[in-house]
Formats: sequence, structure tokens, C-alpha cells
Amino acid sequence: LPREDHEITLSGKPAMTDDTSAASLQGSQGLQQFLLLAKTAKGPAAVELVKQALSASGVYVFGELLETECVKDLSSESNNGYVTLLEIFAYGTYSDYKAQATTLPPLTGPQTTKLKHLTIVTLAAKCRSIPYSTLLRELDTSNVRELEDLIIEAIYAGIIQAKLDQRNAQLEVECFIGRDIKKEKLDSLIEKLEHWCSNCSAVLQAVEEEIARANSLKADSIRDQEKMEQESKQLRQTLMKMTSSSMEPEEDQQFAGQKQSTKKGIRGSALAQKVVVKK
Repeated sequence: LPREDHEITLSGKPAMTDDTSAASLQGSQGLQQFLLLAKTAKGPAAVELVKQALSASGVYVFGELLETECVKDLSSESNNGYVTLLEIFAYGTYSDYKAQATTLPPLTGPQTTKLKHLTIVTLAAKCRSIPYSTLLRELDTSNVRELEDLIIEAIYAGIIQAKLDQRNAQLEVECFIGRDIKKEKLDSLIEKLEHWCSNCSAVLQAVEEEIARANSLKADSIRDQEKMEQESKQLRQTLMKMTSSSMEPEEDQQFAGQKQSTKKGIRGSALAQKVVVKK
């Protein structure tokens, strides 16, 4: 059945049950057992140790193993091909192995799969959207179905977190594990990290300035609101006083008018009584 565009899932959950940082930690811890064995391994035992490390599940970093004395000693022996092979697993890609395959030990099935997975990581570090055509070429894979199976294995192993975009024939990578870095590239990496830290500091300063500006505007707004409320209160009090003072004379006038009308009414009644008596 054809596959639809979707993120690989397992039991209704994202296939990445462990994030890539956890996979990196697990790989680093898995290497520790080989580092302990490397302290006493010599000659053929060292070769067998390298083979086991390259085949071991969950081990994806090999820089520390390269620095051990037993591996360095292999460089001067007839087994130096295993040192080169270990370097390719640490820093290189499957294409690097293919270019030197005639002078290097053959890969087992698990070793081939692991190196191809690490190659996907290297490609993802250069571009998060990797065309299927690039993957097919770099992984020396014959068809898309085989390529997608390989990618799915990498996702389930926690090496990458990605989505298959079949419509656009590309792999959308969200994150991936870290690989070993050559010593000559450390200065460049440090420079990039320092530049990143500088940018972070600049952003943080800009954010702090915006926060201070926002707090200042808020304080100004509160002061303006309090001022308006005070002025409104004073205006209401003034209006109430003016209304009260204007009503007092009017009441006095009304009372005086009523008093005068009463007097006139009394006088009129007295005159009317006099007229009646005369008659």
C-alpha cells in the first residue's frame, strides 16, 4: 500500500518516544564499556573491540575511543584499516567509506545501517529539508521504499526526529543527535558559539529595554488615570457646590412670594367684610 504524508507514529503517539538528546546520552554511556575494555586491549583484542563498538546498538560517537592508546597503536600495525574505519564512523559518511572500500575492512549489516544513519545526520546538519534524490545518492540506495525503511529505523532509534514528505519527495528533519567533531574544526565551532552567545546577549538586552519601556509607559498611564480621576472628583464637587448655591436664592424668592400672597389674601378678605357691613 502507498504511504501517505505523515509523521511516523507508534501506537497513536509520535515515533520519537525518546528525544534525540536522550539518544545522544545513551550512545555516550554505551561507549563507556568499550573505553574501559580499551585500557587493557592490545593487538587482535583491540581490533575485535573496534568491531564490536561499530556494531553496538545505540553507540553513535567514537571520538573518545579514537584517543585511546590501544586504537592509536593499531595505526602502526597491519590493522590500521580499522582505525580509518573508526574515523569514518566518527566524522565521515557512507560515501567516504565507498570511496575507500577496497582498502578498508568490509562492513557487516548492522555497521552498514549505522553508517547510513550517521550519514543522514550529517546531511541534516547541512539542510533540514533533504531531497530524496540526495539521500538515494549518498546512501547508495536503490529505491524509495528501501530509503524510507532506513529513515524509519533512524527515527525509531532516536537518531533523528523527522517527517516523510512524500508529496515533495523530501525528508523534513526537526532535530538530530550530535556527532564527533574533528579537533581542527573546534576553533570554528567555538567562534560560532561565541557569535551565538553575542546575539543572545543582544536580544536579551533588547528585551530588557522593551520591558523597562513598557513599565515606564504603564506607570505614566497609571499617573494619568489617577490625575483624571482626581480632576473629575474636583469637578463633581464644584458642580455640586454651584448647584447648591444657586438653589438657595430661588427658594428664598419662592418663600417671599408665598408670604406676600398670603398677606394680600388677608387684606382682600378684610376689605370685602367692610363693604358688606356698609351695605
